[in-house]
Amino acid sequence: MKSDIICFSHLRWGFVYQRPQHLLSRFARQGRVFFFEEPTYHDDGPRYDVNRDPESGVNIVVGRLPHGTTPEEADRLQQVFLDDLIRKQEIHDYVAWYYTPMMLGFSSHLQPKAIVYDCMDELSAFKGAPPEMREREAELFRRAALVFTGGQSLYEAKRTQHPDVHAFPSSVDVAHFAQARAGLNDPADQASIARPRIGYCGVIDERMDLALIDAVAERRPDWQLIMLGPVVKIDPATLPRRPNIHWLGGKQYAELPAYLSGWEAAMLPFARNESTRFISPTKTPEYLAAGLPAVSTSIRDVVRPYGERQLVQIADTPDEFVIAMERALSQRWNAAWQQKVDEFLGGNSWDSTQERMANLILSKKETTAEQAVA
Repeated sequence: MKSDIICFSHLRWGFVYQRPQHLLSRFARQGRVFFFEEPTYHDDGPRYDVNRDPESGVNIVVGRLPHGTTPEEADRLQQVFLDDLIRKQEIHDYVAWYYTPMMLGFSSHLQPKAIVYDCMDELSAFKGAPPEMREREAELFRRAALVFTGGQSLYEAKRTQHPDVHAFPSSVDVAHFAQARAGLNDPADQASIARPRIGYCGVIDERMDLALIDAVAERRPDWQLIMLGPVVKIDPATLPRRPNIHWLGGKQYAELPAYLSGWEAAMLPFARNESTRFISPTKTPEYLAAGLPAVSTSIRDVVRPYGERQLVQIADTPDEFVIAMERALSQRWNAAWQQKVDEFLGGNSWDSTQERMANLILSKKETTAEQAVA
């Protein structure tokens, strides 16, 4: 697929390396990608910056707006930025790719060759979601040629809202995380921590079951719980503090195999609430690719397929979680379990996911072109 892509995202490119980064860095090998982030606010401006990410080749576009800019004025200014970007970069044959419906506020006038909505999460259920989110999403469904969902349960929720919805659950860069199996050197901030180590890596926000983490740490003070990731949308003072809980902060994607290499098992201690109802955690296949057995709470897209295939243990209460983790720890070097994991992961790469998405977009563009000629 040779088209350029203009992506509209509520997530910043440099925040954490997840679905948008995996997919769009691959699309950037085939055409130009412009990643339009939410604006930042300053004492100067208004203006916008375009910076090319040297590793992926993705062009990061960020508007700089004056403090106190109203939402209406922010949309007007960002539309000016967007039109100027398209003119200066000579963007003609392009796809508009949305991660957030809210950016329709300044981009709905565009006439791309196709509109794609890659629906990662049920954003309206997140803490602080704008009240107009559902209305904007309905508009995006009307405009989109294709809708991709970040998991099976989200697909089931969205498939009646659009005629062309496709489920693309979290994939994995197997080679990257398989480095952890080789026994890498421990990072400095983890090296002195005792064993066994049970870790989590990802964003730490309202989706975390902090009470569960605290209860497991209390029940098994000999286990060291390692938490990697930025803390957002919750007060850091609410994080449980015990000698065997280690909050090590956010890490770069390239650093993760070294951390995971020093763990005996991994966990997905998600709360069961509206914000986690449709999530498909990227970390599930990444833990498995690293050779780590894992325990998760009963998140639907972890239960199916990982729990049903006995690749991941499922538990919700503290006592159940401890028992399940004991089982997981016994799997650490189980060859039969590892073979099942590797067979499952074999058809679940980001390369194959991006290729299937690209083929769907190309087919949609060709159909649209034929209809225009007719």
